[in-house]
Amino acid sequence: MKHVVFYDAQCPFCYQIKRVFSKFDWLDQIKWVSVQAIEQSGKYPYLEGRNTLDEIHMLTKEGEIKKGFFTIRRLMLVLPPVSLIGLLLYLPGLHLIGSPLYLWFSSHRYQWFGRYEYPRYS
Repeated sequence: MKHVVFYDAQCPFCYQIKRVFSKFDWLDQIKWVSVQAIEQSGKYPYLEGRNTLDEIHMLTKEGEIKKGFFTIRRLMLVLPPVSLIGLLLYLPGLHLIGSPLYLWFSSHRYQWFGRYEYPRYS
């Protein structure tokens, strides 16, 4: 079983993060699914009512749903080249800074990087 990460395939920054992190997935632990694809499929009912376009979401192997900073933290922990950074993100209290910082960045990403007219999947 893999972790499933839901990303915005119309966000250039999100798409590039997916591309880079996919290269770091040496142990093949991550399945990437675009938010645009799940909207049409109805395959992931546990995401219903969640703001998946504003925050990256993850379904862990253990069945937990993570979002935003907590997804990035967990994602980095499972990717060998950046696992040390992921471990540091678990320092006590760091989420008090990391979560608002993530939300601020996420709310400005289209302004800074634009938006693809159509989703990019590969």
